[in-house]
Amino acid sequence: MGRAASLPCRRGTTYVTELYEWLRTFMNECPSGLITLHEFRRHFCKGTVGNESAEYAEQIFRTLDNNGDGVVDFREYVKAISMLIEGTPVEKLRWSFKLYDKDKDGAISRREMLEIMQAVYKMSVAASLTKPNPLTAEECTNRIFARLDKDNNAIISLEEFIEGALDDEWIREMLECDPNTVKVERPPKGHILL
Repeated sequence: MGRAASLPCRRGTTYVTELYEWLRTFMNECPSGLITLHEFRRHFCKGTVGNESAEYAEQIFRTLDNNGDGVVDFREYVKAISMLIEGTPVEKLRWSFKLYDKDKDGAISRREMLEIMQAVYKMSVAASLTKPNPLTAEECTNRIFARLDKDNNAIISLEEFIEGALDDEWIREMLECDPNTVKVERPPKGHILL
């Protein structure tokens, strides 16, 4: 926390053109150069399933806002989007960990996991984004904790989160922020990437 966001370090004409298009789109949608929670919710909900995705949008916004100043600037935004599209599995899981660690204490409690799972379920069901899961949000949370909380201390550490998700495909699919569920794409012309 408190570190300045840095842009991904890729080179090449295609990337520079893509980055320019992201900036142009971002500035078109957010002329101030900043996205507030209200603006993010509005764009995110419009791009997904309306108010059913508001809780999840708030958690994504909180995770995007690296410095905790209540706004997302272009650097924070493009760094996260770029990582979600092209990051390694470990990078994606680190980002997802921050999404689940709502109170930012470095661990995920059962309550935090359940709240995010409920928000994801609510949005996914409303949007029919994924095939129906036979487990409830509570059952998924219990299953994840049973598999990841290796020291049985009722919290999941970053290490347990990454190690467990890398070792179990079902858990990785449940925990890794899937760009398909949050409409993360390459920059289309004319609207913001949400």
